Amino acid sequence: MPSFDIVNKVDLQQLDNAVNVTKKEIQNRFDFRDSKTEVELDKQGLKINLTTDNSMRIKTIEDILLQRAVKQNIDGKAFDFSKDDYASGAQIKKEIIIRQGIEKEEAKKIVKIIKELKIKVEASIMDDQVRVTAKKIDDLQAVMQELRKTNLGSPLQFVNMKS
Repeated sequence: MPSFDIVNKVDLQQLDNAVNVTKKEIQNRFDFRDSKTEVELDKQGLKINLTTDNSMRIKTIEDILLQRAVKQNIDGKAFDFSKDDYASGAQIKKEIIIRQGIEKEEAKKIVKIIKELKIKVEASIMDDQVRVTAKKIDDLQAVMQELRKTNLGSPLQFVNMKS
């Protein structure tokens, strides 16, 4: 029976490349000259730590990071910029969390959207992914097409397509 999985995964190597290119661009920019700016990727905790002199530079670093990530084929929705920056001595710090996996609430929304399509497919939640099975591959492709149109909180990838 044909099936595929809906997941939310960020390629850590591409993320590392985006962070490294961001660091290089910051070193070469005139407006960051003589500033103590750091961008560090924590692969274990899935977060990026920013440290700089003022909050305007934090916003600039976020923009640069987002541009570089999109060029590395990382969806911008994978970054959670919602945490506020905070002062630490003369420095300002911010944590950017990288979203991995589909949360239970979002998985339920995806299943609900699939059921509302009235296509003969079956969706089931498995840990941090959703598996969709059907008798025809065309039905699976129709589900993919509809899910691409919807605007959910995190990026979705369709993997493990089996026929």
